[in-house]
Amino acid sequence: MTLPTWITLSRLLGVPVILWALSLGTEEGRWLSTAVFLVAAGTDWLDGYLARRLNQVTELGKFLDPLVDKLLVFAPLLVLIELGQIPAWAVFLILARELTVAGWRVSGSKAISGANLWGKLKTVTQILAIALLIVQSPGGLEAFWLAVILTLVSGAIYLWPQPASEPVVEP
Repeated sequence: MTLPTWITLSRLLGVPVILWALSLGTEEGRWLSTAVFLVAAGTDWLDGYLARRLNQVTELGKFLDPLVDKLLVFAPLLVLIELGQIPAWAVFLILARELTVAGWRVSGSKAISGANLWGKLKTVTQILAIALLIVQSPGGLEAFWLAVILTLVSGAIYLWPQPASEPVVEP
């Protein structure tokens, strides 16, 4: 197993720690949960960078990375629903987008573009919103709603049919 894959798996190991710390119901638990969440989220960039840099992109890594990313995002969102901080229907919209895009990727459709600026902006905003909500910081709910909007916009852009490029005609 490659170093980038191990890093991806370490991100997965952070999920139970995040959930446990949140279950404590204390301010310290929330801060611990946020710290682990942010470190785990940061490793998403690191494993991708190392996989490309070390020429260690694998099929296992391509499968695990997005799966672990989804678990890392949805685990704290589900707890935040349980705590009454965010509505379940909004998290359902995020989940619906993620499952739809994942389905398109699995289908192997050639018309689907790769990750773009909107997808990256969506991810950063989701991470920021979750961290702010976990520590009950002002602006957390506003960041969450922005993340919901960006999630839907990025999903629509991802799935929107791209026009076929015009053939270049030599004069």
